[in-house]
Amino acid sequence: MTNEKIPETTWLEEEAKNLQTPQTPTGEILPSLKLESGKITKFKVDFSNKFNSWTSPDGVVKAIIPVEHKGEKKNLWLNKKNPLYSDIVRRGTNGQTEFAVSTVGSQKDTKYTVVDEE
Repeated sequence: MTNEKIPETTWLEEEAKNLQTPQTPTGEILPSLKLESGKITKFKVDFSNKFNSWTSPDGVVKAIIPVEHKGEKKNLWLNKKNPLYSDIVRRGTNGQTEFAVSTVGSQKDTKYTVVDEE
């Protein structure tokens, strides 16, 4: 293997600089909405703007969803691969803004279910 200089390394140099720069979430800094196991949490999602996102050091992309919970503005941080995220987005496209979410389990075994109230 040779140590030849790769032509056009500008993007690589930028990327190398960014590796050392901590990723800072963008958007309004608000308290986080905690979805607690064994409880149903009710909240209203603000779909007026595209959700901000943040990528963790291990590569997990999280959506930062602005919500209102018990009259207070908060952010709900959700892994974009979480089925709850796609459920919220899908329901949002159909006009739903209010959600009741049941949470069971903890950490990697956590399951979220949107409860349809009558």
